[in-house]
Amino acid sequence: MRHRVEGRKFGRETDARRLMMRNLVKSMVEHGQINTTLAKAKEMRRFVERVVTYGKNNTVHSRRLAYSVLGDRDLVKKLFDDIAPAFATRNGGYTRVLKAGFRRGDNAPMAIIQFVEESTITKKKDAIKAEDLNK
Repeated sequence: MRHRVEGRKFGRETDARRLMMRNLVKSMVEHGQINTTLAKAKEMRRFVERVVTYGKNNTVHSRRLAYSVLGDRDLVKKLFDDIAPAFATRNGGYTRVLKAGFRRGDNAPMAIIQFVEESTITKKKDAIKAEDLNK
């Protein structure tokens, strides 16, 4: 019986599964959206939402919690400076999962996971690039 058992195992041991989720979250923060299997996207959504919530808090403690997941100072800076402020008024639901057909080799259902406020984040990124060009 699976009563009250959370999460998917993906046929991996605990450490491999934890690292896989961590790498997916890092890629999501870095690129804003990623293409992966539907099951991985649904499972990863839990971790991305948690990290963005850390980013909204902007305390030393939340930065350290975010760093424990992301493991990269540049990604933590991007999370706290660019991504989290876009969701300041939003209480959860920071990501969307879009189905993207089936993978050619094994017919696995694929999905695109992206931030909901993608347009806000990309506009800010473009403004920063334009500002750098003007200097």
